[in-house]
Amino acid sequence: MTDFEKRLNEYLQTRALPTAVEILTPDASTREYIRVGWNDSSAIACVYPEPFVAAEQSYLDVTELFRRNGLPVAEVYDFDEGLGVIIQEDLGNTILRDVIGGADDTKRESLLNDAISLIAKIQAASDDAVSSGSIAGKLKFDVGKLVWELEFFRTHYFETLKKQPLSAEETAALDFEFHDLAAALESRATVLCHRDFHAANLMLDKNGNIRIIDHQDARIGSVTYDLVSLLLDRVNEPPSTEWLAEKCRSFLEERERLNLPTLDVADFEYEFSLQTVQRCLKAVGTFSFQSVNRGKTYFTPFIKPMFAITLRAIEDVNRFPRLRQLIELELES
Repeated sequence: MTDFEKRLNEYLQTRALPTAVEILTPDASTREYIRVGWNDSSAIACVYPEPFVAAEQSYLDVTELFRRNGLPVAEVYDFDEGLGVIIQEDLGNTILRDVIGGADDTKRESLLNDAISLIAKIQAASDDAVSSGSIAGKLKFDVGKLVWELEFFRTHYFETLKKQPLSAEETAALDFEFHDLAAALESRATVLCHRDFHAANLMLDKNGNIRIIDHQDARIGSVTYDLVSLLLDRVNEPPSTEWLAEKCRSFLEERERLNLPTLDVADFEYEFSLQTVQRCLKAVGTFSFQSVNRGKTYFTPFIKPMFAITLRAIEDVNRFPRLRQLIELELES
C-alpha cells in the first residue's frame, strides 16, 4: 500500500466512510486520484504528496474563484489539511479528448466551440481574480515563468530526450530569443488563464455538459494562452490556417457576447502566433520529460507536429532566427 493510499484510508476511517473503490491515473500528475464511496454515491479523493494549509491551497482557492464566477468545476465536499486529502464531486470518466477523437465533424466542432466559450468565461473572471486576492490573481506569466518553461523545453528535449546538449554559443543565442519572446508575452499578460486548458482537462458529465478540471495552476496571462493550448495540444499534424482562423473568430465573438473589451484582430493574430511559439515549445519539453523520466512514450509522436506548428508561427511573426534554424534542423532529421 502506498503512502497516498494509507493517508486516504486514514481519512476514510476517521469519517466512517467506505474504503477506496477505484484508483484513477492522470496523465502527468504528482497527485493521486481515487474514487470513493460518498453519501450513497461516489466522490473523487485527490491525495496530495504532503499536507497543506487550506488558506494557501491553490486548488481550493481557484475552485472557489471559478465556482463563484459560474465556471463548471467540481464541487469540493470536504478536505483534510494534515492528511493532504481533498474530496470532490465525481464527474465520471468521460474525457472530452476521447469523445472528440471518436466524434463526427459536426459533433467535434460543436464541442470545441463549447470549450472555446469557456475560455472567454474564464477571462470574464479576471477582475474578480485580482480584486478578491485569489492566488490565481497574484500569479502571472511573467518573464521568469515563461523563460523557465522555455528552458525546460531546451533541457528536456535536447539533453533528456536526444542526449545532445546544445553548444554554449547555441544556448546563448536561444537565451536571448527566449527572453525576447517572454518579454513580449509578459507585456500581454492581462487576463485569467486556466494554464493547461486542453481536451484532456475537460470532461463531459452525466448530462453531457463540459466540466473543467486541473485548474489549480490558473494565473494571469495572455488572452490567447488557453486558446492556443486547446487548439494545438497533442495534434498529429498542424491544423489548417483557415480552421484556426475560424476558431479564433468564435472566441472573439464569445468575448464580445460577454461584453469583454474588443480586441484588434490583427494584433490578436500576432499574439496568437507569439503564444503558439512559447506554448508549443513548452509542450515539447513536457512530452520529452514524460517520455524519458516517466516512461510515457506515447507523447513522443506529438513532438514533430509541435515543431511544425512552432515553425509556422515563427514565420508568421518573422522573429527568432536562431530558434527557427534549430527547429528546421529537427524537422529534417
